[in-house]
Amino acid sequence: MTPPPHLLTVYRSIDNLLAYAQDYLDLDARDITLTRNRIFEIFSLDSYPGAQELQALLEGNAHVEPTHSGRPDGVLTDFLDACEKAALIEPHGRAAMADRVMGILSSPPSTIRTKFAALNASAGGRAAMEWFYNYGVANDYVKRSVLDRNPRFESHGLIITINLAKPEFKDPRTAASGNSLAGGYPKCTICPENEGFAGRSKATLRTVPLRLAGQDWFWQFSPYGYFKQHGIAVNTEHIPMHIDEATFDRLMDFIDAFPGYFIGCNATLPRIGGSVLGHDHYQGGLETLPLHTTPARQSYASEEECAVVLESVEWPGSVLRIVGSDRAAVARASYGITRAWNTYTNERLGIIPRDSEGQHSGVSPTCVHTARGYEMNIILRSNITSERYPQGVFHAHPEFFPIKQESIGLIEAQGLFILPARLQRQLALLARALEEGRDLPEELPEFAMIFAEMRQLLGKACDKESVENAIRAELGSVCARILENTAVFPSEEDTESFLAECGWYPRDAQN
Repeated sequence: MTPPPHLLTVYRSIDNLLAYAQDYLDLDARDITLTRNRIFEIFSLDSYPGAQELQALLEGNAHVEPTHSGRPDGVLTDFLDACEKAALIEPHGRAAMADRVMGILSSPPSTIRTKFAALNASAGGRAAMEWFYNYGVANDYVKRSVLDRNPRFESHGLIITINLAKPEFKDPRTAASGNSLAGGYPKCTICPENEGFAGRSKATLRTVPLRLAGQDWFWQFSPYGYFKQHGIAVNTEHIPMHIDEATFDRLMDFIDAFPGYFIGCNATLPRIGGSVLGHDHYQGGLETLPLHTTPARQSYASEEECAVVLESVEWPGSVLRIVGSDRAAVARASYGITRAWNTYTNERLGIIPRDSEGQHSGVSPTCVHTARGYEMNIILRSNITSERYPQGVFHAHPEFFPIKQESIGLIEAQGLFILPARLQRQLALLARALEEGRDLPEELPEFAMIFAEMRQLLGKACDKESVENAIRAELGSVCARILENTAVFPSEEDTESFLAECGWYPRDAQN
């Protein structure tokens, strides 16, 4: 029996998906019939005419094969359009259906891990990661088509992006639980049990194992990554984030295994420690962030740790860098600074490490490997609040909230700012007002200071390009000042005073 006409394009789109999966998702030709039937099962389809007859039935119908080159956008959009036109899905069900079908087309975790291990053994960790990332793009877990639309530019030595894919994260209370859902399975959003879990649209999620400091961890790429090959290393155990001496060994294990990558850990504190504190994990990727190449302001030496150098970094925030080729010495020195900072009190600067509300001081370590050896950047953080700054003394100050109110986490602290999607509309309104020489739009009173600074940057110019440049310059300036807000030490003298208590003293630049 010939299928109804409205199903013919559905069948063709499914066959196109199967061909795509053979080319890019390692779908074995011997599994085509089984895989097709699994997709048919979703819609209770039972009238497929076969590939050759389907081609004959569709002959004469105008159709342009979607291009993909390793990205599923075109072929997947054709499938969803056909399903929607045939009333098999509702418009709001497109994302869930895409995840479900691409999960069926993707290789099982065992196959992924076997190939990753083989590539790692034969070509090295960098090549294995490259393949794994490309697979994540091909199976639509990594949303490259969305990521490529995010505005991105450099200003004031920082990288500025506007995240169009995700809403602002303003509630630090959810971070402590790891954004867990009612029901307790999986326990949080990054537990290993999320692999293939439909309840969080993770049918396409695949992970690969890691061995860090003798423990089992795993790696997964972020679907909405903020930088090149952005991913997370996750403890297989659901335990809260913490930083101990082994943390620094794990970070160095990772960059040893995957040359060219950086990896770091958010401070384990609410308000400044990222969106998932309930499950131990790190963030990293294949990108050089601004902090990684920032020079030293002052070098320090210690009689106890002669194998490493400590540097204060020329950076708006407060960053100390431990440099050396001796891994054990780098780990010891890094942990020594961490312990000292976690108990350091300076009432003049408003630094209170702990009170009745809990711990307020912590560090965000981040590690790269360079010609000098291991470079462990230790970002000193505090989430202490005050009556004047109820959301954090060392947080973005209220005058900058129109641009960035979210936590200044590990990534921003390294110089890559992720700004909220609402800014695209708001900045467009400001740009129009500047171009037309009008006053601040009434609907954006919170931008009064920022608008005035933009106008000052413009001077008499008001053409489109000048306005765009002024907006970018202002965003960079604001983000640099936000980093200054996070600095726990406003001067090198303050840094030196703290380090003296830790047994580190300025050394002659020639030594």
